[in-house]
Amino acid sequence: MKKPTICRYCGGKVILTDSSQIYGKDYGKIFLCTTCNAFVGVHKKTEKPLGTLANSILRSKRKETHQVFDKFWKDNNMSRTEGYKWLSEKMGLPYKSTHIGYFEIEDCQKVIDICEQAA
Repeated sequence: MKKPTICRYCGGKVILTDSSQIYGKDYGKIFLCTTCNAFVGVHKKTEKPLGTLANSILRSKRKETHQVFDKFWKDNNMSRTEGYKWLSEKMGLPYKSTHIGYFEIEDCQKVIDICEQAA
C-alpha cells in the first residue's frame, strides 16, 4: 500500500504523525489529513499504512464489518488467515486485496451480507 500524501476526501496534506493527535494517547503512528482528519493506522515499526485513509463514516462501517467478520471466523473455528482466504474466495478478490482496511462502504456491506448468509 502506497503512503498517502494527499487526502482522497478533501485534497489536504497528509502527514505521518503520532496517534495521540486523534486519541489523546499514543497507539502508534498514523497518516492524518491536516484538513479533514481522515486517517489510517500504520504497521508497527514501519511507515506502511494498514489500509486506506478513512473518514469517520467509513471508519465506523469498517468497525462494524470487523465485528461481524471476526465473530464469523471465530465461530466457525477458523484462524484469521483462513477467514480472509474464505472471504477472498466469496468476494472473488485476490487474497492480498482482501482486507477490511482496504474496503469502501459498499465492500464492507458485502462482507456483512456474506457472513450473515453463511452463518
